Amino acid sequence: MNNNYNLLVILGPTASGKTSFASQFAFKTGGEIISADSRQVYRRMDLGTGKDYSDYIINGAEIPFHLIDIREPGYKYNVYEYQNDFFKAYKEIGERGNLPIMCGGTGLYIEAVLNRFRIIHVPADLELREKLSKKSLPELETILMGFRKTHNKTDTDTIKRAIRAIEIEAYYASHPEIKVDLPEITPLIMGIDIDREKRRERITGRLQQRLDNGMVDEVKKLLNEGVSSADLIYYGLEYKYITQYLIGVLDYNEMREQLNIAIHQFAKRQMTWFRKMERNGFKIHWIKPCGDFENEIKFVEELYKKGNP
Repeated sequence: MNNNYNLLVILGPTASGKTSFASQFAFKTGGEIISADSRQVYRRMDLGTGKDYSDYIINGAEIPFHLIDIREPGYKYNVYEYQNDFFKAYKEIGERGNLPIMCGGTGLYIEAVLNRFRIIHVPADLELREKLSKKSLPELETILMGFRKTHNKTDTDTIKRAIRAIEIEAYYASHPEIKVDLPEITPLIMGIDIDREKRRERITGRLQQRLDNGMVDEVKKLLNEGVSSADLIYYGLEYKYITQYLIGVLDYNEMREQLNIAIHQFAKRQMTWFRKMERNGFKIHWIKPCGDFENEIKFVEELYKKGNP
């Protein structure tokens, strides 16, 4: 559509309607959607991850989408794999002459692409792990601060994560020749922002709808397939609480109430992440959609055509 922007990003919290918006925009502009959702990569995890396949059908046409249903349940997909998979899809879409549209709410994945983090697969260093295993979390954090940060700040709220962060930094420090060749990204970033009360209503209503549509049975089938309860709990939110219900840790009402609260908290954390992105220099154009998105799509088209990052 223009020579300046080469990626449209549509981000927003859960239940904001971003997938529907992205699909309608893709239909009008000949775009293809690349999901930025850390859990929709898993097959047969549909209701719990909010895969609304119907959102990708506009006027009978199927909107192409990528990075959904690409791994088996039980697998632990990570940001390194996402970055690789994203740029592969991005390149293929560009070669077809279509517009890549990143759509999702996983802030870490979005930033890994937009910041073009130098992410590589760092192997385990068992000798270093043994050396660090006796140290306290504050001691590990002090060691970590001694490295020049070369990638996204790592969550170091546990000793295990802090040791892994040091392991990664030590590997980078000992391999200065490492280069990650990624294409230049010039994104137009749109944020879908709906009224907080409206979002709360949507989250609660959507949760009940998915429970009514068989979300508990979905988790039960995964357990029956052999996916461990620990792996499902690892995926968080719907899979965590429903698994706890199925193994007898929670009763049904406790599960539903605690899950509802957790999803609201998750949406709040997503917005906090996006606000942090803005403070770090990303320009996010926020829109408050209403109705059929017609006016909002025109607004995004105008911004895109201006091509002034």
